[in-house]
Amino acid sequence: MPDWLLLLIPGLPFLSALWIVIGFIFGWNRGEKGERETAFVAVTANTLSLLAMLGLAIYDFTHGAPGHVVLFPWLQSGGYQANISLMLDTLSLTFGVVMATITLVVTRFSVNYLHREAGFQRFFIVISLFSCAMLLIVLSGSALLGFIGWEMAGISSYMLIAYSWQRETAVEGATRAFVTNRFGDTGYLFGMFIGFVWLGSVEWNVLFGDKPDMSGMVVGIMTMGFMLAALVKSAQFPFCAWITRALEGPTPSSAVFYGSVMVHAGIYLLLRIQPLLEQVPLLGNGLVLIGVLTTLYGWLGVQVQTDIKSSLIFSTQQQTGLMLVEIGLGFYTFAAVHMGLHAIWRAYQFLHSPSFLQQTGWEPAKPVPEWLRKRRWLYTAALQRFWLVPLENWLLVRPTQALAHEAQTFDTYVIDRLTGTPSHSNMLSTLAEMQAFQQGKLRLESGVGTGSGLLGKLTQWAAEQLQALEDRLLLQKDEGKMMGYLRRIGVYLDLAEELLTQPRYLVLLIAATLAVIL
Repeated sequence: MPDWLLLLIPGLPFLSALWIVIGFIFGWNRGEKGERETAFVAVTANTLSLLAMLGLAIYDFTHGAPGHVVLFPWLQSGGYQANISLMLDTLSLTFGVVMATITLVVTRFSVNYLHREAGFQRFFIVISLFSCAMLLIVLSGSALLGFIGWEMAGISSYMLIAYSWQRETAVEGATRAFVTNRFGDTGYLFGMFIGFVWLGSVEWNVLFGDKPDMSGMVVGIMTMGFMLAALVKSAQFPFCAWITRALEGPTPSSAVFYGSVMVHAGIYLLLRIQPLLEQVPLLGNGLVLIGVLTTLYGWLGVQVQTDIKSSLIFSTQQQTGLMLVEIGLGFYTFAAVHMGLHAIWRAYQFLHSPSFLQQTGWEPAKPVPEWLRKRRWLYTAALQRFWLVPLENWLLVRPTQALAHEAQTFDTYVIDRLTGTPSHSNMLSTLAEMQAFQQGKLRLESGVGTGSGLLGKLTQWAAEQLQALEDRLLLQKDEGKMMGYLRRIGVYLDLAEELLTQPRYLVLLIAATLAVIL
């Protein structure tokens, strides 16, 4: 079998997402009548990917893993090279089978769970993209190809958290997850940058091999970059606030993203860079410390929860914190087994949670343990989630929202006016308002924002003058003075064009042109 066919393992879910998108655009699988086709395409693609992963795992068991496989060159510039390559070893094949199995089960579960939902097709598009992303992360033979999957998983996560985008809490949770994970992505990019600069490649086998030109400090900094990305993606302390606010999506998305699969992507990355961690033992001590803090955070947080999904996510943080401790202590195989078993069990718990609530008859949650109630300060800290949410708001979310607001203001008052697009803030929403505007009884608001500081006040004054000029020349009754002048010029130009098309004037124009040339 040609090696390039291996790309069909992550490629099939991507093709299924593309097929659903095309069908939705052209209208043959929209609404309830398109659910059967959408479900069939998504489930079939995930099934074929799982069968291919099982085949590779059986081959690994009988003949040994192929290891690092280069399929074809991707980019090359001077001494820098990037390939489309896969890492087919026991770690990737084992976790790939676990991940593909969970994704298939969740996809099939979602067919009935989301029946007659308005966003049925949208959900399966995103879940297929997520399956492709996770397979790329697991099977990638280079940090660069893994980063593509890393970003696809983040985008998929954002879209499914904001599945009910009409709700403000869903949008806020999606924004929080997106912004926090972009902070972790800077570490991933920094690690790849060092690999390219010192080694000219980011293939895993190159990064893990002998590096005579790199000092121990450079190796440690590169490893710390990948560590930062892993800690944020797996919501380890102190980057653990976003995941508890990311449960706004449907239950299947909570199961596949934050209960079983994507939350383990960071742990998988740490297991993948095991050779780098072994070269910098000091970083292992840091992982142990962070893992202990994450475990304590999850353990205390779960004591005060009354919501089943929140309880499960805090329990997940406990387990991932323990995995981090195991990796820091050097028990890599034990951590890998722990990761696989926990992913399977937690997926089952999340999928079972709605029926569990019905079976228990909606009984109230257990009271807070007495030992925690007696320690008011600790109880308050656990209830407030150690104030990590407001800290995250102050450091990441609010600056991003402020930047987005400034960008929207610039788009409204600069880009829209340069392109002639009606401003969103000045839209006439009713027919009565439109008629009143045409009769001169209604004027649009001329607010241009309030500047601060010398430069801001100067910019505000200039904007107000331009606004006044625009109102005087263009927005007056009967289309304004400027439009009148332009109409008059247009009449004259039409008359000149009509005269020039007559034969006598055309011959005269040609004769004059020849006279000038000669």
